[in-house]
Amino acid sequence: MTLATVSRYDGNQVGDRRGNAVVCGASMAGLLAARVLADRFADVTIIERDQLPTEPAVRRGVPQGAHPHALLEAGRATLEDLFPGYGEELVSAGGVVVDFASDVQFYVEGDFLAHGPTPMETYSATRPLIEQTVRQYVSALDGVHIRSGCQVTDYLLDDTETVVEGVAVREGADQTEIAADLVVDATGRTSRTPTWLETHGYTPPDVDEVRIDVAYSTTYIERPADDLRTFLVPPSPPHTRGGMAAPVEGDRWVVSVHGVHGDHPPTEYTGFREFAASLLTPEVEQLLDDHRQVSADVEQYPFPANRRYRYADLDRFPDGLVVVGDAIASFNPIYGQGMSVAALEALVLHQTLAAGGRENLALRFFDRAEAVIDAAWTLAAGNDFAFPQTTGPRPRGTALTGWYLSRLARRAHTDSTLSSEFFRVLTMERPPTTLLRPGNVWRVFKPTG
Repeated sequence: MTLATVSRYDGNQVGDRRGNAVVCGASMAGLLAARVLADRFADVTIIERDQLPTEPAVRRGVPQGAHPHALLEAGRATLEDLFPGYGEELVSAGGVVVDFASDVQFYVEGDFLAHGPTPMETYSATRPLIEQTVRQYVSALDGVHIRSGCQVTDYLLDDTETVVEGVAVREGADQTEIAADLVVDATGRTSRTPTWLETHGYTPPDVDEVRIDVAYSTTYIERPADDLRTFLVPPSPPHTRGGMAAPVEGDRWVVSVHGVHGDHPPTEYTGFREFAASLLTPEVEQLLDDHRQVSADVEQYPFPANRRYRYADLDRFPDGLVVVGDAIASFNPIYGQGMSVAALEALVLHQTLAAGGRENLALRFFDRAEAVIDAAWTLAAGNDFAFPQTTGPRPRGTALTGWYLSRLARRAHTDSTLSSEFFRVLTMERPPTTLLRPGNVWRVFKPTG
């Protein structure tokens, strides 16, 4: 399920607002869940462990916050639907507009993809600014409250132990309880819901892990205000190193290099530049040579494995509890899918509530969200299996899909139509199956010369 195959947000589906909801975590997934819950619940409380900053800043609960984040088309369009004017607000705060068809230089299969024939604009900014702008919109919603510096310590069950009725919260030395008709777990990869389920007599979901052992290091350099060049250079077997550069607020490029299967980049600037010099193409290194570093440090973030909890396979799950975002599935971050998957899941939650209210909500939501996760998982985990060192359950058809995409990418070096079609899949605007349409297959296999 992608932007083209999921129904867009429709405010006319909103019913009566009644009852209380609690969202655990002010992540992007949590904020977007709170946005759609505010249509159905009179009161929505977001509980966040961090003390939330009043200005865009990296926070402890988002250790990857200093690193690049992509607002793919699925995420951009959904945010615009949920928060009219979001793009203009982000740009007014310093974010920039980039065009995938002309500003983005994507190096794959030995060359850059051709520029596309039509504009594909999106917004480029740091994760703290993207999140801060969303948080301001959510905070302004009627009935939504954010409590930061608090930690959810437990879910509260009814006497039958089949319905979650709220959460226990610790704030400093104080312990309190918050009653809720619905609790949403948006605590990311640290989610304790699987363990909690097992403790309370439920079968926890099976877990798929595809190990890629990637780490990426990131710094910021100065950028001329009108220079929107964006470079994407992913690892390509047998070369385990990749890198990227994207324009962000403050007249800066965020520059990141990464290595998979233990080939991790340094965390000091000299070594960082040397690592960039080893990429398959010199453009990222050239930016570092030509422009001054403006951040004090080189930050690093490790990501051992794609992880997916199979909640949709469960037959029994407590009422009054739903799990979203990275707490269901988290993907190799070099593909930039996380925020867009969270946005599409929020749409699915909105539609699941509209279609059947709160009855058996979790299992209905998990079934619907599976299609969103499948699309992202096939691209991320599937592509990671291009490396023979990758371990874990291999998505069906990975070898054939990889062979076809490799051939398509080589043709897209000179075919702008194929390049555009490829980008629309990578940005989760369209499903991967569109690349198998007869016209695209013909372009991939037609004779040359």
